[in-house]
Amino acid sequence: QVQLVESGGGLVQPGGSLRLSCAASGSIGSIYTMGWYRQAPGKQRVLVASINIYSSTNYADSVKGRFTISRDNAKNTVYLQMNSLKPEDTAVYYCLLTGPGVGYWGQGTQVTVSS
Repeated sequence: QVQLVESGGGLVQPGGSLRLSCAASGSIGSIYTMGWYRQAPGKQRVLVASINIYSSTNYADSVKGRFTISRDNAKNTVYLQMNSLKPEDTAVYYCLLTGPGVGYWGQGTQVTVSS
């Protein structure tokens, strides 16, 4: 069983920054991709950014140049540094870990960008 624990969400003003963390524990193996998704009220959950075991990254166009995903394999943790936040970034952010034939979601953390 794999558990993902997210942290770092909160309320921030437009233009501000937040850093999300997602720590994985359990039988995760050594080959996996971790990513961040977000879901705004009334909308579908969409990919924000992902990073594979080789640290190759992928970003949604809406966050390129503002968000940075990184990982610490020794800690089985993925981070999402979010800068220049906009009100449209408001959503619940979910961590996803995927491996061969498996996928695990975190419980989500709320990010609210508002003045």
